Amino acid sequence: MRACHHPGYEVALPEGHPFPMRKFSLVRELLLREGILKPSDLVEPEPVDLAVLRRVHDASYLEALESGTLGRDAERRLGLPWSPALGRRSRLAVQGTIHAAEIALEEGVAANLGGGTHHAHPGFGEGFCVLNDVAVAVGEIRARELAERFLVIDLDVHQGNGTAACLAEDDRAFTFSMHGEKNFPLRKVPSDLDVGLPDHAGDLAYLEALSRHLPVAIERSRADLAFYLAGVDVVLGDRYGRLALTREGLRERERMVLEHLRRAGVPVALLLAGGYARTPQLTADLHATVHRVAVGR
Repeated sequence: MRACHHPGYEVALPEGHPFPMRKFSLVRELLLREGILKPSDLVEPEPVDLAVLRRVHDASYLEALESGTLGRDAERRLGLPWSPALGRRSRLAVQGTIHAAEIALEEGVAANLGGGTHHAHPGFGEGFCVLNDVAVAVGEIRARELAERFLVIDLDVHQGNGTAACLAEDDRAFTFSMHGEKNFPLRKVPSDLDVGLPDHAGDLAYLEALSRHLPVAIERSRADLAFYLAGVDVVLGDRYGRLALTREGLRERERMVLEHLRRAGVPVALLLAGGYARTPQLTADLHATVHRVAVGR
């Protein structure tokens, strides 16, 4: 399996900031140490071209990101302090998702050791998400005629409101979000298929719901390519999660998703999405689960 990563995925944040920025390098190091990836499997993206971003994002928003003129309210909504490095980091991660999609179409499965920034809307960022990598990748892959129909499987604990907003008018991109119903965002932009779960749902309820709705999403999408946002903030003890999956439940979730896609013949790009466990090391270890399952570990 090949995967995209760049050292620029990590930027400095103020001390005590809740976003676990170190997880990106820690996932890379862990997958290399376990032999799931070799150094030759890693692809370093360049920042995505602004013209590609303009298919999804408003020109005024992109200009504010480039010039550092977002404003205090926009930064507060984003949850991250603006810096030139943050703008570059976001463009690198979008290109990483595009590359992962390209590789997945060739090889069946690939990963971006980042991405899944599903709260980013066309005109603003939100919830630690600056640019919507999945929506941009959908537009770029289709523009290059590499694939026509897409499925977004978003299993982050938070509903994928930004992706739903970005792809709302695209009847060839099917968005499926299974999330905590009472969790952020309070106002949920409707996906093509939304499944809201109650607080404290554990393995049994979670996996039963996924087993019912995932095949429906795959069938309805008729997709040439899937993006899987494998957020690990569903695991018990996550800072923002409020669900209660065990590590065994998380592993079964990943097995279920990948097996259903394999049976349907749909290639998949794996994206990290959210995770806020007790330490960045634990967060990275949880993120590595889907990659272990993908290579049969």
